[in-house]
Amino acid sequence: MAAPAASAPARPKVDLYSDTVTRPTAGMRKAIAEAEVGNEQAHEDPTANRLQDMVAELLGKQAAVFLPSGTMCNEIAYRVWCAQGDEIILDETGHALHFEAGGPAALAGAMTRTIPGVRGIFSGADVDAAIRPKTRHAPRQKVVSIENTANLGGGAVWPLETVQGVAAAAKRHGLKLHMDGARLLNAVVASGIPAATYAADCDSVWIDLSKGLGCPIGGVLAGSADFIEEAWRFKHQFGGALRQSGIVAAAGVYALEHHVERMADDHARARRFAEAIAGVKGVGVSANEIETNMIYFTVDGTGLDAAAFSKRLLAEHGVRIGALGARLRAVTHLDVDDAGIDAAIAAVRAVAGA
Repeated sequence: MAAPAASAPARPKVDLYSDTVTRPTAGMRKAIAEAEVGNEQAHEDPTANRLQDMVAELLGKQAAVFLPSGTMCNEIAYRVWCAQGDEIILDETGHALHFEAGGPAALAGAMTRTIPGVRGIFSGADVDAAIRPKTRHAPRQKVVSIENTANLGGGAVWPLETVQGVAAAAKRHGLKLHMDGARLLNAVVASGIPAATYAADCDSVWIDLSKGLGCPIGGVLAGSADFIEEAWRFKHQFGGALRQSGIVAAAGVYALEHHVERMADDHARARRFAEAIAGVKGVGVSANEIETNMIYFTVDGTGLDAAAFSKRLLAEHGVRIGALGARLRAVTHLDVDDAGIDAAIAAVRAVAGA
Protein backbone atom coordinates (compact mmCIF):
# COMPACT_ATOMS: atom_id res chain seq x y z
CA MET A 1 0.00 0.00 0.00
CA ALA A 2 1.32 3.42 -0.92
CA ALA A 3 2.08 5.79 1.90
CA PRO A 4 -0.46 8.58 2.31
CA ALA A 5 0.53 11.89 0.80
CA ALA A 6 1.97 14.36 3.27
CA SER A 7 -0.41 17.16 4.11
CA ALA A 8 0.60 20.73 3.34
CA PRO A 9 1.77 22.77 6.33
CA ALA A 10 -0.88 24.98 7.84
CA ARG A 11 -0.94 28.53 6.50
CA PRO A 12 0.17 31.01 9.17
CA LYS A 13 -2.54 33.11 10.74
CA VAL A 14 -0.49 36.22 9.96
CA ASP A 15 2.16 35.93 7.26
CA LEU A 16 4.70 38.76 7.24
CA TYR A 17 7.44 36.66 5.67
CA SER A 18 7.37 38.62 2.41
CA ASP A 19 5.06 40.57 0.14
CA THR A 20 5.44 37.64 -2.27
CA VAL A 21 3.10 35.44 -0.19
CA THR A 22 -0.08 37.21 -1.30
CA ARG A 23 -2.87 35.33 -2.99
CA PRO A 24 -4.94 36.79 -5.85
CA THR A 25 -7.93 38.82 -4.71
CA ALA A 26 -11.42 37.96 -5.92
CA GLY A 27 -11.27 40.75 -8.47
CA MET A 28 -7.90 39.57 -9.74
CA ARG A 29 -9.12 35.98 -10.05
CA LYS A 30 -12.09 37.21 -12.09
CA ALA A 31 -9.76 39.14 -14.38
CA ILE A 32 -7.61 36.04 -14.83
CA ALA A 33 -10.63 33.88 -15.63
CA GLU A 34 -11.95 36.34 -18.21
CA ALA A 35 -8.60 37.18 -19.85
CA GLU A 36 -8.49 37.35 -23.63
CA VAL A 37 -5.42 35.43 -24.77
CA GLY A 38 -3.35 34.55 -27.83
CA ASN A 39 0.15 33.48 -28.79
CA GLU A 40 2.52 35.75 -26.90
CA GLN A 41 5.51 34.78 -29.03
CA ALA A 42 3.76 36.10 -32.13
CA HIS A 43 2.71 39.23 -30.17
CA GLU A 44 -0.88 38.04 -30.53
CA ASP A 45 -1.85 37.97 -26.86
CA PRO A 46 -3.91 41.14 -26.37
CA THR A 47 -3.75 41.05 -22.57
CA ALA A 48 0.03 40.60 -22.44
CA ASN A 49 0.38 43.35 -25.04
CA ARG A 50 -1.81 45.65 -22.96
CA LEU A 51 0.23 45.00 -19.81
CA GLN A 52 3.48 45.70 -21.65
CA ASP A 53 2.09 48.94 -23.07
CA MET A 54 0.83 50.00 -19.64
CA VAL A 55 4.23 49.47 -18.02
CA ALA A 56 6.13 51.15 -20.84
CA GLU A 57 3.91 54.21 -20.42
CA LEU A 58 4.15 54.08 -16.63
CA LEU A 59 7.95 54.06 -16.79
CA GLY A 60 8.25 56.48 -19.70
CA LYS A 61 9.97 53.99 -22.00
CA GLN A 62 9.48 52.99 -25.63
CA ALA A 63 8.69 49.33 -24.97
CA ALA A 64 8.42 46.61 -22.37
CA VAL A 65 8.38 42.82 -22.12
CA PHE A 66 6.47 40.60 -19.67
CA LEU A 67 8.72 38.06 -17.94
CA PRO A 68 8.03 35.18 -15.53
CA SER A 69 10.04 36.68 -12.66
CA GLY A 70 11.83 39.73 -11.38
CA THR A 71 15.10 37.83 -11.26
CA MET A 72 14.76 37.20 -14.99
CA CYS A 73 14.23 40.95 -15.49
CA ASN A 74 17.57 41.68 -13.84
CA GLU A 75 19.43 38.88 -15.53
CA ILE A 76 18.17 39.62 -19.02
CA ALA A 77 19.08 43.29 -18.63
CA TYR A 78 22.59 42.34 -17.56
CA ARG A 79 22.84 39.89 -20.48
CA VAL A 80 21.84 42.58 -22.96
CA TRP A 81 24.33 45.12 -21.59
CA CYS A 82 27.30 42.82 -20.82
CA ALA A 83 29.61 40.42 -22.60
CA GLN A 84 31.64 37.75 -20.82
CA GLY A 85 34.22 39.28 -18.52
CA ASP A 86 32.46 42.66 -18.29
CA GLU A 87 31.59 44.17 -14.92
CA ILE A 88 28.48 45.41 -13.14
CA ILE A 89 28.74 48.04 -10.38
CA LEU A 90 26.15 47.69 -7.61
CA ASP A 91 25.65 48.08 -3.88
CA GLU A 92 27.14 45.36 -1.69
CA THR A 93 23.61 44.47 -0.51
CA GLY A 94 22.17 44.24 -4.03
CA HIS A 95 19.53 41.61 -4.75
CA ALA A 96 21.36 40.34 -7.83
CA LEU A 97 24.43 39.70 -5.71
CA HIS A 98 22.76 37.81 -2.85
CA PHE A 99 19.52 36.28 -4.10
CA GLU A 100 19.85 35.36 -7.77
CA ALA A 101 21.98 32.22 -7.55
CA GLY A 102 25.07 33.79 -9.11
CA GLY A 103 23.03 34.82 -12.14
CA PRO A 104 25.26 37.68 -13.35
CA ALA A 105 28.22 35.29 -13.61
CA ALA A 106 26.30 32.26 -14.83
CA LEU A 107 24.03 33.94 -17.36
CA ALA A 108 25.86 37.08 -18.50
CA GLY A 109 29.41 35.99 -17.66
CA ALA A 110 29.76 39.27 -15.80
CA MET A 111 31.78 40.20 -12.73
CA THR A 112 30.43 42.44 -9.99
CA ARG A 113 32.14 45.38 -8.27
CA THR A 114 30.41 46.41 -5.07
CA ILE A 115 29.92 49.75 -3.37
CA PRO A 116 29.39 49.94 0.43
CA GLY A 117 26.39 52.22 0.35
CA VAL A 118 24.17 53.39 3.19
CA ARG A 119 21.02 51.27 3.49
CA GLY A 120 21.56 50.07 -0.07
CA ILE A 121 21.97 53.56 -1.52
CA PHE A 122 25.15 55.06 -2.97
CA SER A 123 26.12 58.28 -4.73
CA GLY A 124 27.55 59.44 -8.00
CA ALA A 125 30.84 60.06 -6.21
CA ASP A 126 30.80 56.41 -5.11
CA VAL A 127 30.44 55.40 -8.76
CA ASP A 128 33.36 57.63 -9.70
CA ALA A 129 35.47 55.94 -7.02
CA ALA A 130 34.55 52.48 -8.35
CA ILE A 131 35.73 53.17 -11.89
CA ARG A 132 38.74 51.12 -12.96
CA PRO A 133 41.57 52.39 -15.16
CA LYS A 134 40.82 51.52 -18.77
CA THR A 135 43.58 49.03 -19.55
CA ARG A 136 43.59 45.64 -21.20
CA HIS A 137 44.24 44.10 -17.77
CA ALA A 138 40.96 45.25 -16.21
CA PRO A 139 37.40 44.05 -16.85
CA ARG A 140 35.31 46.41 -18.94
CA GLN A 141 32.71 48.11 -16.79
CA LYS A 142 29.35 48.29 -18.52
CA VAL A 143 26.50 48.79 -16.06
CA VAL A 144 25.64 50.58 -12.83
CA SER A 145 22.74 48.77 -11.13
CA ILE A 146 20.56 50.34 -8.43
CA GLU A 147 17.71 48.82 -6.40
CA ASN A 148 14.70 50.98 -5.52
CA THR A 149 13.47 50.32 -2.90
CA ALA A 150 16.56 48.74 -1.33
CA ASN A 151 15.53 45.41 0.20
CA LEU A 152 18.41 44.78 2.60
CA GLY A 153 18.42 48.50 3.30
CA GLY A 154 15.06 48.05 4.99
CA GLY A 155 12.91 49.14 2.06
CA ALA A 156 14.76 52.45 1.78
CA VAL A 157 13.62 54.84 -0.93
CA TRP A 158 16.24 56.35 -3.22
CA PRO A 159 16.09 60.17 -3.22
CA LEU A 160 15.51 61.35 -6.79
CA GLU A 161 18.54 63.62 -6.73
CA THR A 162 20.70 60.64 -5.74
CA VAL A 163 19.41 58.61 -8.69
CA GLN A 164 20.17 61.58 -10.94
CA GLY A 165 23.67 61.90 -9.50
CA VAL A 166 24.38 58.22 -10.11
CA ALA A 167 22.96 58.53 -13.63
CA ALA A 168 25.24 61.48 -14.35
CA ALA A 169 28.27 59.53 -13.11
CA ALA A 170 27.32 56.51 -15.21
CA LYS A 171 27.00 58.71 -18.27
CA ARG A 172 30.38 60.36 -17.60
CA HIS A 173 32.03 56.98 -17.71
CA GLY A 174 30.04 55.58 -20.64
CA LEU A 175 28.07 53.08 -18.52
CA LYS A 176 24.43 52.01 -18.71
CA LEU A 177 22.16 52.59 -15.71
CA HIS A 178 19.85 49.73 -14.74
CA MET A 179 17.18 50.00 -12.06
CA ASP A 180 15.98 46.93 -10.19
CA GLY A 181 12.52 48.32 -9.53
CA ALA A 182 11.04 45.27 -7.84
CA ARG A 183 9.42 47.60 -5.31
CA LEU A 184 9.65 50.82 -7.34
CA LEU A 185 5.93 51.46 -6.93
CA ASN A 186 6.37 51.35 -3.16
CA ALA A 187 8.94 54.13 -3.61
CA VAL A 188 6.51 56.03 -5.84
CA VAL A 189 3.69 55.83 -3.31
CA ALA A 190 5.98 56.74 -0.40
CA SER A 191 7.70 59.67 -2.13
CA GLY A 192 5.03 60.99 -4.46
CA ILE A 193 7.59 60.93 -7.30
CA PRO A 194 6.15 59.45 -10.54
CA ALA A 195 7.64 56.18 -11.75
CA ALA A 196 8.59 57.75 -15.09
CA THR A 197 10.52 60.48 -13.29
CA TYR A 198 12.48 57.90 -11.29
CA ALA A 199 13.14 55.93 -14.49
CA ALA A 200 13.92 58.87 -16.77
CA ASP A 201 17.71 58.47 -16.64
CA CYS A 202 17.69 54.67 -16.60
CA ASP A 203 18.57 52.66 -19.69
CA SER A 204 16.63 49.68 -18.35
CA VAL A 205 14.12 49.40 -15.52
CA TRP A 206 11.48 46.96 -14.36
CA ILE A 207 8.69 46.47 -11.86
CA ASP A 208 7.68 43.29 -10.09
CA LEU A 209 4.06 42.18 -10.20
CA SER A 210 4.30 39.52 -7.49
CA LYS A 211 5.33 41.71 -4.55
CA GLY A 212 3.36 44.77 -3.45
CA LEU A 213 1.03 44.49 -6.43
CA GLY A 214 -0.13 41.08 -5.21
CA CYS A 215 0.06 39.05 -8.44
CA PRO A 216 0.93 35.35 -8.49
CA ILE A 217 3.74 35.70 -11.03
CA GLY A 218 5.80 38.00 -13.17
CA GLY A 219 7.72 41.19 -13.78
CA VAL A 220 7.86 43.66 -16.66
CA LEU A 221 11.15 44.98 -18.04
CA ALA A 222 11.21 48.28 -19.97
CA GLY A 223 13.64 50.31 -22.03
CA SER A 224 14.25 51.46 -25.59
CA ALA A 225 12.73 49.57 -28.52
CA ASP A 226 16.15 48.16 -29.45
CA PHE A 227 16.84 47.06 -25.87
CA ILE A 228 13.50 45.27 -25.60
CA GLU A 229 14.03 43.55 -28.95
CA GLU A 230 17.22 42.05 -27.52
CA ALA A 231 15.42 41.26 -24.25
CA TRP A 232 12.87 39.20 -26.18
CA ARG A 233 15.71 37.15 -27.65
CA PHE A 234 17.13 36.38 -24.22
CA LYS A 235 13.68 35.73 -22.82
CA HIS A 236 13.51 32.85 -25.28
CA GLN A 237 17.12 31.75 -24.62
CA PHE A 238 16.63 31.75 -20.83
CA GLY A 239 13.51 29.58 -21.10
CA GLY A 240 11.06 32.36 -20.32
CA ALA A 241 9.11 32.25 -23.58
CA LEU A 242 5.40 31.84 -22.88
CA ARG A 243 2.33 31.14 -24.99
CA GLN A 244 -1.08 32.32 -23.78
CA SER A 245 0.51 34.50 -21.13
CA GLY A 246 -2.51 36.78 -20.92
CA ILE A 247 -3.86 34.41 -18.28
CA VAL A 248 -1.26 35.71 -15.83
CA ALA A 249 -0.69 39.10 -17.47
CA ALA A 250 -4.34 39.86 -16.67
CA ALA A 251 -3.41 39.83 -12.99
CA GLY A 252 -0.82 42.51 -13.67
CA VAL A 253 -3.28 44.69 -15.55
CA TYR A 254 -5.76 44.37 -12.70
CA ALA A 255 -3.10 45.14 -10.08
CA LEU A 256 -1.90 48.29 -11.84
CA GLU A 257 -5.48 49.50 -11.97
CA HIS A 258 -6.45 48.59 -8.38
CA HIS A 259 -3.45 47.85 -6.12
CA VAL A 260 -1.03 50.75 -6.42
CA GLU A 261 -2.51 53.51 -4.26
CA ARG A 262 -3.44 51.03 -1.54
CA MET A 263 0.28 50.40 -0.89
CA ALA A 264 0.07 53.46 1.38
CA ASP A 265 -1.89 51.23 3.79
CA ASP A 266 0.98 48.74 3.85
CA HIS A 267 3.42 51.53 4.64
CA ALA A 268 1.26 52.86 7.47
CA ARG A 269 0.92 49.38 8.96
CA ALA A 270 4.68 48.85 8.75
CA ARG A 271 5.28 52.08 10.69
CA ARG A 272 2.68 51.14 13.29
CA PHE A 273 4.23 47.70 13.76
CA ALA A 274 7.73 49.20 14.11
CA GLU A 275 6.62 51.87 16.57
CA ALA A 276 4.85 49.28 18.70
CA ILE A 277 7.71 46.79 18.94
CA ALA A 278 10.29 49.55 19.44
CA GLY A 279 9.10 49.73 23.02
CA VAL A 280 9.52 46.00 23.67
CA LYS A 281 12.46 45.17 25.93
CA GLY A 282 15.23 43.36 24.08
CA VAL A 283 13.94 44.31 20.64
CA GLY A 284 15.90 46.74 18.48
CA VAL A 285 14.25 48.65 15.65
CA SER A 286 14.64 52.13 14.18
CA ALA A 287 11.03 53.13 13.63
CA ASN A 288 12.06 56.41 12.01
CA GLU A 289 13.76 54.45 9.19
CA ILE A 290 10.54 52.74 8.08
CA GLU A 291 9.82 54.31 4.69
CA THR A 292 7.80 51.62 2.93
CA ASN A 293 6.58 48.12 3.77
CA MET A 294 9.63 46.52 5.40
CA ILE A 295 10.66 46.31 9.03
CA TYR A 296 14.03 44.85 10.00
CA PHE A 297 14.57 44.33 13.71
CA THR A 298 16.85 42.54 16.16
CA VAL A 299 16.04 40.54 19.28
CA ASP A 300 19.50 40.33 20.84
CA GLY A 301 18.25 41.37 24.27
CA THR A 302 15.53 38.73 24.53
CA GLY A 303 17.78 35.74 25.15
CA LEU A 304 16.92 34.30 21.74
CA ASP A 305 18.67 34.58 18.40
CA ALA A 306 16.71 35.66 15.33
CA ALA A 307 16.08 32.13 14.03
CA ALA A 308 14.79 30.87 17.39
CA PHE A 309 12.60 33.94 17.84
CA SER A 310 11.14 33.40 14.37
CA LYS A 311 10.37 29.74 15.10
CA ARG A 312 8.56 30.59 18.33
CA LEU A 313 6.50 33.31 16.66
CA LEU A 314 5.19 30.75 14.20
CA ALA A 315 4.87 27.74 16.48
CA GLU A 316 3.25 29.53 19.41
CA HIS A 317 1.31 32.35 17.73
CA GLY A 318 0.89 31.49 14.05
CA VAL A 319 2.84 34.59 13.01
CA ARG A 320 5.48 34.07 10.32
CA ILE A 321 8.36 36.56 10.22
CA GLY A 322 11.56 35.49 8.50
CA ALA A 323 15.06 35.57 9.99
CA LEU A 324 17.88 36.90 7.83
CA GLY A 325 21.10 36.34 9.71
CA ALA A 326 20.96 38.30 12.95
CA ARG A 327 17.87 40.26 11.93
CA LEU A 328 14.21 39.51 11.45
CA ARG A 329 12.31 40.97 8.51
CA ALA A 330 8.58 41.66 8.53
CA VAL A 331 6.95 42.77 5.28
CA THR A 332 3.44 44.19 5.11
CA HIS A 333 1.18 43.55 2.12
CA LEU A 334 -2.43 43.40 0.98
CA ASP A 335 -3.15 40.10 2.75
CA VAL A 336 -2.42 41.55 6.22
CA ASP A 337 -4.96 43.96 7.67
CA ASP A 338 -4.96 46.01 10.87
CA ALA A 339 -6.08 43.01 12.94
CA GLY A 340 -3.15 41.02 11.57
CA ILE A 341 -0.73 43.75 12.60
CA ASP A 342 -2.25 43.79 16.08
CA ALA A 343 -1.77 40.01 16.31
CA ALA A 344 1.85 40.29 15.13
CA ILE A 345 2.62 43.00 17.70
CA ALA A 346 1.11 40.87 20.46
CA ALA A 347 3.13 37.84 19.31
CA VAL A 348 6.43 39.75 19.38
CA ARG A 349 5.67 41.02 22.84
CA ALA A 350 4.78 37.55 24.09
CA VAL A 351 7.87 35.82 22.69
CA ALA A 352 10.08 38.61 24.01
CA GLY A 353 8.52 38.10 27.44
CA ALA A 354 7.19 41.64 27.59
